[in-house]
Amino acid sequence: MKTRLPLVAALSAVVLLLAGCTTPTPEVSLPPITVPTTVETPDVTDDLKPFYTQSVEWESCGTRILCGSVLVPTNWDDPSAGSLSLAVAYRAADIAKPLGSIIFNPGGPGASGYDWIVNSVDYLGTKNLRSKFNIVGFDPRGVGESEPRVKCFDAKKTDSMLYEDNGFPLGSPQDIAASRNILGDFAKACLKNTGPAMAYLDTVSAAKDLDVLRAVMGESHLDYLGFSYGSLLGQTYAALFPKTVNRMVIDGVIDPTVIDSEQSVIQLKGFDLALRNYLADCLSSSDCPFQGTVSQALNKIKSFMRSLETAPIPTKDGRQLNAWSANTGLIMPLYSEDYWPQLSQAFVEAFDGDGSTFIELADTYNDRDSTGKYLTNLMEANIAISCLDSRQPSDSASMAKQNARMLAASPTLGRYWQFGALTCESWPFPVAKHPSDFSAKGSKPILVVGTTGDPATPYSQAVSVANHILSNGHLVTYNGEGHTAYGRSNECVANSVDNYFIKGLVPESDPDC
Repeated sequence: MKTRLPLVAALSAVVLLLAGCTTPTPEVSLPPITVPTTVETPDVTDDLKPFYTQSVEWESCGTRILCGSVLVPTNWDDPSAGSLSLAVAYRAADIAKPLGSIIFNPGGPGASGYDWIVNSVDYLGTKNLRSKFNIVGFDPRGVGESEPRVKCFDAKKTDSMLYEDNGFPLGSPQDIAASRNILGDFAKACLKNTGPAMAYLDTVSAAKDLDVLRAVMGESHLDYLGFSYGSLLGQTYAALFPKTVNRMVIDGVIDPTVIDSEQSVIQLKGFDLALRNYLADCLSSSDCPFQGTVSQALNKIKSFMRSLETAPIPTKDGRQLNAWSANTGLIMPLYSEDYWPQLSQAFVEAFDGDGSTFIELADTYNDRDSTGKYLTNLMEANIAISCLDSRQPSDSASMAKQNARMLAASPTLGRYWQFGALTCESWPFPVAKHPSDFSAKGSKPILVVGTTGDPATPYSQAVSVANHILSNGHLVTYNGEGHTAYGRSNECVANSVDNYFIKGLVPESDPDC
């Protein structure tokens, strides 16, 4: 398929944080786990009280980890119309009297906070933070272990949508018709296999779910850590419940006031910058697969990608690497400089006619294993949530204008980011309502972390959110590469976030790390 899916920043943050990490030292002689008890929330209407006062049946699911399910209204406008079940995992602090419970979201939309707690919690943030706070991860509505979860195509049809070429020239009437057909079939399959709850998987509903989860965890106010899309979820919560925010950190920030078509251009510019930064670094080494200048290297990539449109190359597992799967494989390692050596290896092999590493990188992005199994429903949930949050116009004139903007934003990558509006064109439900004001007036200080070389959520958005949108935003800048900073950058960022969460200290001046 030749349409770019609207993956805001869908690569699991777990993958990024695990890059270059070592196995943590096991903890010993820790205090018993205290089971959370629901706290009373004033001003909750009678029809919502059963959700806010529910008791959760917790059970052990790992070292100092409890797992359970939390019920939330399917339709927040009609709480009597049924419920959804959210999978929740809770890692207890290492001290007898924790400072509170931090609820976090790893991004996506569609990434699993539940899996992160169960499998990778020791890589979240710092040991100092984890020792003093309970850490709570959950699968938002439609995601992962929550029920109902978004289910669409089987693995074979998903492969066809994500990896296979429809055989028509990019942008031709036949190409657009074929893309519309498979995306229409995808939307129908999602509705058939997920059910009518698919109409209520929007971010505003998920933010309201956060408030139920806060109460169930026994917290009168919300402590929150949101990466990437999690920044949008956090800002939405703050817009709806500003006075319930206690401490909130958003890292890898999305500007909620930017429309979807503009967001795509901003993100593409971010990936184009990351590609240029990778090439500049690569060209400084003796084993780089490119020679000359960054501009010459970009031209070589552009020519290589165009050649794949008509002459795909083989891979070791029998699949063919075409331009669109190569684009996915190229984007994935741009999320973190830790993956740049793999990107260089992918180019070395591909220039020699072997697309194996490129398609493996694409598989990592799509959460597909070597047997062809999709390990999560990240892609399906991402589309389901994104199509309810915003939508680009898909008429010919609008797409032509948007396509021109994409090509201008990145002459190298923009060709393969065109026609993104088609993804949501056949979605069977309208866009949900969202707040008109994201200033969160009346909230406590909110810490906004931005990385200067972030490809997926470019730094300019963190600046905008901290300085112009939030009424009480405070910017922490990490001068470096990669998507998000806390837990994977430097001590300056770590101390800024930890001192804020642990001591309530807001930097007197915005840290430049």
